Amino acid sequence: MKKNQLGQSDLHVSELTLGCMSLGTDTQKASEIINQSLDAGINHLDTADLYDFGMNEEIVGDALKGKRDQAILTTKVGNNFDKAKKDWFWDPSKEHIKEGVKESLRRLKTDYIDFYMLHGGTIDDPIDESIEAFESLKKEGVIRAYGLSSIRPNVIREYVSRSTIDGVMMQYNMLDRRPEEEILDLLHENNISVLARGPLAKGMLSNSAAKQIEKKGQDGFLDYSFNELKLIQQTIAEQFNNEPSFNVLALKYVLQHPAVATAVFGASSLSQVTDNTNFISSKTLTHETYEGLRQITKPIEYAKHR
Repeated sequence: MKKNQLGQSDLHVSELTLGCMSLGTDTQKASEIINQSLDAGINHLDTADLYDFGMNEEIVGDALKGKRDQAILTTKVGNNFDKAKKDWFWDPSKEHIKEGVKESLRRLKTDYIDFYMLHGGTIDDPIDESIEAFESLKKEGVIRAYGLSSIRPNVIREYVSRSTIDGVMMQYNMLDRRPEEEILDLLHENNISVLARGPLAKGMLSNSAAKQIEKKGQDGFLDYSFNELKLIQQTIAEQFNNEPSFNVLALKYVLQHPAVATAVFGASSLSQVTDNTNFISSKTLTHETYEGLRQITKPIEYAKHR
């Protein structure tokens, strides 16, 4: 699988990333999903300290025993949580970031994290303090690079101008084209990579799109009504029936922009890994296919969905 440089770091991540949030709590099943992903050429795993209140990190750490060198490992910090009470609050302080990384290292059973992200962010945060914490961890060799998980343009712009982040994770897919408004070009111009999460839009752009729209799209999605979602699915099926699967079209779409280094998909079954890694043998989208997909969907304004 093709690998792309993450920002200006020495990390090169596969075009597909396994988002581990959907793995569940069955350790054996999760390990099988991770192993299948690694065997398919995926080298990048994304988790967060808050997922299942630390248990997700523990499961990922267990699955990588003896094969830590095969994976680029990303996790996130910023939510100060109490596992016993299953409660948390936002805490981007330097103190919490430097304490949080110790707990993540313990749960992941590793002595370094490849890519460490702030898990959210607001314009009222002590941004310089947060940046100082990440820079300190990088100098210490505890992390190799750092970034931000956010869809807020105002926060992203602050980190672009004030830090040395190498990547930003944000929701981006054919139905949610908000990053195209201004952020993708800004990040590309500054050599900062995008990690596109949610490329299948809750399954509504997957091979089971019709079923998932009936299940999850009854109340619409962003600016789309239920009927519009159904029409989009039907139109793609009719106009692009000679193209690869829905999964592949959706993944290739987000990777078309040069800022996007990897598409982050979730998987709770081995078949979902297979559906997505069929991507490997598929050709790059032609310009005509890409523009055709853009005509079927529509831009979404950030201001209306923050």
